[in-house]
Amino acid sequence: MKKVIIIGGGLAGSEATFQLAIRGIKVTLFEMRPKKFTPAHKTGYLSEIVCSNSFGSTDVTRGRGMIKEELKLLNSLLIKTAYEVSISSKKSLIIDRERFSERITSIFSSMENIEIVREEIKELPNGRPILVATGPLTSDSFSLYLKKFLGEGFLYFYDAIAPIVDGATIDYSKAFWGGRYSDEKDYLNCPLNEREYEIFWRELISAEQTEVRDFEKGKFFEACLPIEEIARRGKDTLRFGPLRPTGLIDPKTGKRPFAVAQLRPENKEKTFFSLVGFQTSLKYGEQKRVFRLIPALKNAEFLTYGSMHRNTFINSPKLLKVNLELREKENVFFAGQIIGSEGYAENIATGLVASLNIFNKLQGKESIVFPEETMIGALIKYITSKEGEFQPTNAHFGLLPPIEEKLSKKERRKRMFERGIKKLKEFTSSGDFPYHQL
Repeated sequence: MKKVIIIGGGLAGSEATFQLAIRGIKVTLFEMRPKKFTPAHKTGYLSEIVCSNSFGSTDVTRGRGMIKEELKLLNSLLIKTAYEVSISSKKSLIIDRERFSERITSIFSSMENIEIVREEIKELPNGRPILVATGPLTSDSFSLYLKKFLGEGFLYFYDAIAPIVDGATIDYSKAFWGGRYSDEKDYLNCPLNEREYEIFWRELISAEQTEVRDFEKGKFFEACLPIEEIARRGKDTLRFGPLRPTGLIDPKTGKRPFAVAQLRPENKEKTFFSLVGFQTSLKYGEQKRVFRLIPALKNAEFLTYGSMHRNTFINSPKLLKVNLELREKENVFFAGQIIGSEGYAENIATGLVASLNIFNKLQGKESIVFPEETMIGALIKYITSKEGEFQPTNAHFGLLPPIEEKLSKKERRKRMFERGIKKLKEFTSSGDFPYHQL
């Protein structure tokens, strides 16, 4: 019988374990808990949910709603189980987290193709293929090993994520293109006059922040402080930092603005933009309220909110192929939050994608590349091919190829969802796709 080693019993590792086991592959799943805990985990259950008990929106015109529908079609065990133990699934999929992880652990304990080994992995064991799915709280020992194994510059331990906005909701009449130090139009610049800046600054320094867990306190570098912390150091600190107007002339006035918030396109189509230097610990609602005080962002829709937290992740675009296998080391795959996917459903999806590719490789078949019109395909494409600075992301509609037809936002997203589901059904019915009915 063919064998696979999976390291990490979180969401991605658990989904991958199940998908391989039901296809007749013997899986050895290494999970260090309960012998050794992370600062966030409390139990030894597989797929333990340590943050919110919400799997996000079920609305198919939202990224997480769409990706869950795709996972249903792909017979994801974890998504199926989440709905079975849901407290509510009308607008968001809210689960009973203890029943969820207990049930996954119970299922695995009864499956003959799954061997669960409760010990910490400090280096990659002998045998291939291997899937690394150790998550954002990868142990210190294994992190140090991965840093050497992958190369010093490819592993990060804390991430500062800036918010991302839908390009279609920006008021371009109140912005202009340009770069601070070149003639190239690299950034979309959103100017603020003195009064607008004053209001923005006052609301920013008084906005409510999220509660930081004990093990994350004091861990951030001076070079990537939360924007609200920079603002608290003085009224003009932002104007000499992320909102500095240096080198920029607003073509509408012919003058340098008082302050400028810069947006950087995150894809070639310029369908979504990140707010440069806006890493933040503000609560999501506060981010929307305060950042919309920037005139060009008055009606902006936030596809991803900013955050600052402990998160071990790799530079996936440089390291991974689209099948989630290392470019330079055959038969070593990665999945889950360690590759830069944010969100429960997203991590489940990456585990599923990795498992299908491992299975096909064991069968001597081609890698599986999901259509970019699907949310799963678009997410994997971003993670494995993003050019320039890479930061983790969740599922959102800015990742998908745009629809050129002029439609309302909801109708446009509905069309994109329908297009994606149609593509996914066609894709899974093809001969090389290892579909398996639960």
